[in-house]
Amino acid sequence: MIQVFDSAPAGLQPAPKDPRMLAAGYQVSVREVNFGTVTDRESLMLAFLGGLALTQSFGRNWDALYDVLTDPETRPARFALLLCGYARFRSRHATLAAPLEATLIDAQAEATRLGRQLWLLIEEADSDPDAW
Repeated sequence: MIQVFDSAPAGLQPAPKDPRMLAAGYQVSVREVNFGTVTDRESLMLAFLGGLALTQSFGRNWDALYDVLTDPETRPARFALLLCGYARFRSRHATLAAPLEATLIDAQAEATRLGRQLWLLIEEADSDPDAW
């Protein structure tokens, strides 16, 4: 079975079983963003602020999020963003999920252009990949 880290990042993907353990074996740094309490753009930006361990100077907008994810000074060359509870968030907040996904995909493409890797992994509590 091919593992997610065997291939180049390709958009939003289902997280593998035990993603943190698997990532360690591939020398991929993982940060987790929990979407369980996200209800609007402000709480979304706060989830990224906490999940990425950002400072309060984080701009809390799409451009600032893109910049943080593509900054080689602050992100490792092999980096996975574990999006916890994202499928449920997406189904409840489609209008907020659309610009977020565009930002994440753009950041992933820029990382690739720079010779870096940014995986965007969706993890659900029930670990059911068909849930999203």
